[in-house]
Amino acid sequence: MWVQETTRGVEMQELHYQLVDVFTQQRFGGNQLAVFADAEGIDPALMQTLARELNLSETVFVLPPDDPAHDFRLRIFTPAYELPLAGHPTVGAAFVLQHLGKIASNSSIIFEKGVGPIPVTVESTAAGVIAWMQQPNPQMGSIYTVRATIAAMLSLDESDFVAELPVQAVSAGVSFLYVPVKSLEAMGRINVRLDLWEKHLQNWEAPHIFAFSTETEAEDATVHSRMFAPDMGISEDPATGAASGPLGTYLVEHGIVPIHEAEQIISEQGIEMGRPSRIQIRVTAHEGAINAVFVGGYSQFIGSGHILV
Repeated sequence: MWVQETTRGVEMQELHYQLVDVFTQQRFGGNQLAVFADAEGIDPALMQTLARELNLSETVFVLPPDDPAHDFRLRIFTPAYELPLAGHPTVGAAFVLQHLGKIASNSSIIFEKGVGPIPVTVESTAAGVIAWMQQPNPQMGSIYTVRATIAAMLSLDESDFVAELPVQAVSAGVSFLYVPVKSLEAMGRINVRLDLWEKHLQNWEAPHIFAFSTETEAEDATVHSRMFAPDMGISEDPATGAASGPLGTYLVEHGIVPIHEAEQIISEQGIEMGRPSRIQIRVTAHEGAINAVFVGGYSQFIGSGHILV
């Protein structure tokens, strides 16, 4: 909402936003998100400035759709640049719109995004409101063959990787490099060396690093995950929805999760950051081929604020 205000004789405007924690059932966990739920009229350059000022991993702006057959258009910004697709802003925006009464409980909507229309379902459950987004079917990308380079980049030894699994790019609109790690202990030792990242990965097909292990802290979790995206201005992300659909695809394609069990994949993330997150993934198949990927999670309303511009 735009509200005119005068500060020291200068006419200014208030831009209102909601603050939520996404992919968590506890306050002050998950991934923080600012949602400008009425962003019509905000210039894209100002959107980037606001995202940089708030300095969260992502900030999302909700706009009227370009196509009247859809419900809303989302523009998503990291502190560094705009993204065509992101998971926790999509899930969090749906939660906020339901919280504000802009969409009904237990409804399905279409968000327009840089990768095209994204179907989202909002469900009210005994545990809270959960939103599910259907992602574009992820595409398996190149294998990074110099594993010693990635190991050094993560401050690990090559022996910390699962030998029989590839270090591989996968994308559903944003490309991540998936690194299979043997143990929780090794996951805790990860420390990204920016000098090696800038030299070897910054300009590669998948510059964002997603490390995971099948050793988990929660008994019902499938994988323990960490994501690093220096290119986005994100040293580490507590919950990465855009990477979770491709993660589910990687797990199925490489036989870590059988396809008949792939509708209940759970990724725990953010634990090393003190912001535990829980991301739910559904991968479905038809005649042996993956035909749909969904990512979902709960959100918690934290508060609201405004910025004067």
